[in-house]
Amino acid sequence: MLENLLTPETRTDPYPFYRRVFDRGPVFEAADRFFVVSGFEEASALLKNPAFGHSEPEVLADPHENEPVDDQGRVVRSFLALDPPDHTRLRRLVSKAFTPRMVEQLAPRVGELAKDLVFKALETGEFDLMTEVAKPLPVVVISEMLGVPLADRDRFEGWSDAMGRALDPAFLISKETVTAAVAARREFVAYFRELAKERRKRPTGDLFSDLVSVSDEGDRLSEGELVITAMLLLVAGHETTTNLIGNGVLALLDNPEQHRKLAEDRSKIPNAVEEMLRFDSPVQLTMRIALRDTTIGDLPVSAGSQAVVLLGAANRDPRAYERPDRFDVDRPSPRHLALGQGIHFCLGAPLARLEARTLFETLLGTGRSFRRTADPVWVKQVTLRGMESLRLEFA
Repeated sequence: MLENLLTPETRTDPYPFYRRVFDRGPVFEAADRFFVVSGFEEASALLKNPAFGHSEPEVLADPHENEPVDDQGRVVRSFLALDPPDHTRLRRLVSKAFTPRMVEQLAPRVGELAKDLVFKALETGEFDLMTEVAKPLPVVVISEMLGVPLADRDRFEGWSDAMGRALDPAFLISKETVTAAVAARREFVAYFRELAKERRKRPTGDLFSDLVSVSDEGDRLSEGELVITAMLLLVAGHETTTNLIGNGVLALLDNPEQHRKLAEDRSKIPNAVEEMLRFDSPVQLTMRIALRDTTIGDLPVSAGSQAVVLLGAANRDPRAYERPDRFDVDRPSPRHLALGQGIHFCLGAPLARLEARTLFETLLGTGRSFRRTADPVWVKQVTLRGMESLRLEFA
């Protein structure tokens, strides 16, 4: 059934398919011990339920592989894929370096970058929103935060794209995709290991230097944890925001009355960004495993069962939203699951919101309208929803 997510039609517009899934029930067992969750309340409850989590880290089969491992020989994973207490410890340490104050201090720089990108696009007339605006903004911001040299950012984009394509559930991705992701991960690991050595010798006041030195009652990030955390921040730090910007612009183009409303009153932008997240979520699904016998809604779930949570479907649950398929910048305080829920709520949410709000302030502040000059080209993956290309021109 979920193989339908791979069709070109569903990649372009997955929401009719989600509605058919939801009509089968907000949660149902699609196969033996495999559950599909598409209802808002059910998805929200599952994501906050400690009975659901992630599988144990794998034991490294080949000790000569270039992979960070812990004392038990397990491959080190980001806290995004861990359960308490490991998740609690790592997120606490990272949160000491990645602070709300740090994000607030970025506002002037984000504004400067957004202005440079948008006005360069204005000068060229016709441009690709994704490659010339939506991707460069968050890539430059997170790279500068981590202290990554400017010359290396193109390499990161390639590695990040390869790893992002492997985020889909295993039954939806090819061996070639996995191979490319593994190679990209190894390149990332090697790069950040070298950078960690440099920052230990010569801290430079960036986020990566802070992560090298951060401690909590004597506890510190191991080398493997430091490397994998840097990878997570760099990949997650731009993929979601890039797609939020692209999907948000497309929503405005497809809903000209909402576009006009926002252009006339830019004070609505913060609320509009939340509606963009709800309406066309940059992250469409996530997976969980039942760590013990539990329930989803009214259904019993045995330990070891898998659940796919269709965030994009839950964000358009007709029980949770009035006219859920309507994009409405005035929707009152649109709650959504686009940034997760529970202990895995997106650590970078304040930064993503800052970048998106700033970009739309700048774009709409030009006083110029914009329109498509070609059909959007969608990325060929399921978990992350975004475009490779969206060509526009200013009127």
